[in-house]
Amino acid sequence: MHQKRWSVEIFVDDDDGRSYAEARLHTHEGQPIIGRGRARVNPADEDIPEIGDELAVARALTDLGHRLLVTSSRDISAVTAEEVRLTH
Repeated sequence: MHQKRWSVEIFVDDDDGRSYAEARLHTHEGQPIIGRGRARVNPADEDIPEIGDELAVARALTDLGHRLLVTSSRDISAVTAEEVRLTH
């Protein structure tokens, strides 16, 4: 059995109550798949950048998962010549 290793790099930035995150999946088989997420502090709340970062990263990983499902659907469709829609 040949074990594969995929890596996800996560980049986080914040500016003036807004957090941004990018999750890049590297599969060694082509271009990385990239998910993005954002968060902003509610003006009525205290600005705690770590919480914004966590939320932005969670959203980036969720977006990455969705993009990976879309990529898998396309790949399956290419092999089977049938429309495929993966939901989760």
